[in-house]
Amino acid sequence: MVFSPIIIGTMRWGVWGVNHSIRAVQNLIEVSCKENLTTFDHADIYGDYTTEKLFGDAFSKMDLKREDVQFISKCGIEMPCINKNFSVKSYNYSKDYILKSVEKSLENLQTDYLDLLLLHRPSPLMNSVEIAESFEILREQKKVLHFGVSNFSPSQFDLINDTFPIITNQVEISLNQTAAFYDGTLDQLMLKKLQPMAWSVMGNYFTEKSEENKRIKRVLKILCEKYNAEENQILLAFILKHPSGILPVIGTSRPENIIKLKESLKIKLEHEDWFKLLEAKNGYEIK
Repeated sequence: MVFSPIIIGTMRWGVWGVNHSIRAVQNLIEVSCKENLTTFDHADIYGDYTTEKLFGDAFSKMDLKREDVQFISKCGIEMPCINKNFSVKSYNYSKDYILKSVEKSLENLQTDYLDLLLLHRPSPLMNSVEIAESFEILREQKKVLHFGVSNFSPSQFDLINDTFPIITNQVEISLNQTAAFYDGTLDQLMLKKLQPMAWSVMGNYFTEKSEENKRIKRVLKILCEKYNAEENQILLAFILKHPSGILPVIGTSRPENIIKLKESLKIKLEHEDWFKLLEAKNGYEIK
């Protein structure tokens, strides 16, 4: 399965973010596709279960071929909100729930299939055999082409993968959040020759004032001048340098940022510059 080198995240396009109009969503899709960034990341819960429909209503009115883009969605979280009467937030990976969730995502996105379905977060109660049964049904019906997980540990990944082949793990990775570099998550995917996906790729750099971010800013100032780039481009280039071939999910709702972040693909951080950023994040030289 081939995805675009940068994946376009839609979480903030609806009521969880800027609450875009259909025309504004179409503009984001148009800009993304013009930049050859054709993979769009969704989840059933985004926008209190409304953002997939917003995207579907926009895309269905555009002159784009479905086979030229890739749709990712996630399921498994039951989230109490105005659109759902769940009594408690929980995870549900029963066969019936997975199948119904996919049917609803297909209806909302106005498509016959998902290119990739991810289990959104691991559940202590998940039964890998039952999950495999639901995946097999969806694959046979050609409603989902590929399957993966999100936020799973290496052992949780293996639990699912041992009963049904999955192709990725979408986890939190940024300069602020480097745990996946050390906890075996990326090592595992590299051993299996699978590409990881990363969410929250800017970390908290632009949203929190901390000593860590002050250290990072001092290094970024130097590197931005050296590479003639902006801070967000360098932060993305930091992730892109990892040998696992991380596919970053960018959560921007601004078309100009999509264009700018595409330029990150051209930045080849030098070895020492990568470690200068890591040292700034840690606050000490590596041991």
